[in-house]
Amino acid sequence: MKRKIITIDEEKCNGCGLCAQACHEGAIGMEGGKAKLLRDDYCDGLGDCLPVCPTDAISFEEREAAAYDAKAVKKNMETWEALPCGCPGTQSRTIDRPAAEQAAPAAPQACAMESQLSQWPVQLRLVPVNAPYFKDAHLLIAADCTAFACGNFHNDFIRGKITLIGCPKLDEADYAEKLTEILKNNDIKSVSVVRMSVPCCGGIAQAAMEALKNCGKMIPWSVTVIDTDGSVIDQ
Repeated sequence: MKRKIITIDEEKCNGCGLCAQACHEGAIGMEGGKAKLLRDDYCDGLGDCLPVCPTDAISFEEREAAAYDAKAVKKNMETWEALPCGCPGTQSRTIDRPAAEQAAPAAPQACAMESQLSQWPVQLRLVPVNAPYFKDAHLLIAADCTAFACGNFHNDFIRGKITLIGCPKLDEADYAEKLTEILKNNDIKSVSVVRMSVPCCGGIAQAAMEALKNCGKMIPWSVTVIDTDGSVIDQ
């Protein structure tokens, strides 16, 4: 049948995941760091996802598509509701590793890899806005799970940067407001954002983008997305 349904412009999509959270039918998911319409029959065509998209990547089109299937949506959402917080990012999975990697390690005597962390604290809620280490800093804003998923996180991302971490789903804080003050009040040379691929993690990237827009400065920035198996899927 021909009907109104959403379409997502991958070029405009910044991978924030806000649309996936806003979609009450589970029609939108994150794949390769971008929002995707997963199934036509999950999309009711009402467009709850449109107003939350910060880049206007979502619009309506009229095309041949499967009819909205309320029963299929209900079954899908019952699976979501069985997850903690009803969030697909909390779905349990086992990550297979080569057998050699799974061998029981000896008791650690010291960190085998030298830490690249150059300041403390690192939690975004605890960092002072005018900390001296922000002078001429290259800033890393990372979702806290990224360092656990990526085995070489210190060398790949922390080295040479001032590090701020947080969880947009669990922390009760306005990241955008504090990040804006940090960018306004310090000479930040660049901003690197590292987030997980799960939809709820898009909040930390969105907060950084809002701060960059509101700080009144032109600062180079980048966003890297890490999958739950530790692979980099978007940079």
